[in-house]
Amino acid sequence: MNKKIQLQDLGKRDYKSTWEYQEEIFKDIVDLKIKNRREELDLPTPNYLLFVEHPHVYTLGKSGDLENLLLNEKQLEAKGATFYKINRGGDITYHGPGQIVGYPILDLENFFTDIHKYLRLLEESIILTLAEYGLESGRSEGETGVWLGVGTPFARKICAMGVRASRWVTMHGFALNVNVDLGYFDNIIPCGIRGKGVTSLNVELGVEKVDEEEVKSKIIKHFTELFEAEFV
Repeated sequence: MNKKIQLQDLGKRDYKSTWEYQEEIFKDIVDLKIKNRREELDLPTPNYLLFVEHPHVYTLGKSGDLENLLLNEKQLEAKGATFYKINRGGDITYHGPGQIVGYPILDLENFFTDIHKYLRLLEESIILTLAEYGLESGRSEGETGVWLGVGTPFARKICAMGVRASRWVTMHGFALNVNVDLGYFDNIIPCGIRGKGVTSLNVELGVEKVDEEEVKSKIIKHFTELFEAEFV
């Protein structure tokens, strides 16, 4: 069991090229697992956590409803945004500047074979990070991700999640709003959920800008503890 995770910060990077990069890593890990099984080998499988910031983009999960995108092609272009239908779970979401996107590509057989637990630990890493900023966040029943004001009329999502897993290898992940222009969420029904808001860390803290590198370091700290992992 290899509990070392290779951390890669990709900086600002186009969604499509990042998706292709994820797919490449994902395939390499799956292929290695197949080789191990076929040839009765025990070669260690690698794990990765990719951090990235995307230009304005909307992505729709495989079970999502296209009607939750409220823009046509010309309007997308006017907003400087792109759109992709992708192979993760969940509905529609937005990625853009000021958002920390994390893509853990893990072989869960190195950690535990439980997708439900995996999702809960991803959420917990964000919940614990937000607690360090004095924010009480949590889960909303039946709705993946991390929310503020759960159970109140002011419930609002601060972190979206959507993953794919095959042969216990994960891809896609989470998107935490840190310094995001929330106006871009007005162009979708986020995650297909009506009547609930979206927020960003800087808005909740009442500041113009939060240090994103500091937020990443806190996420890494909690991820390390929760997954009993080591970043390299």
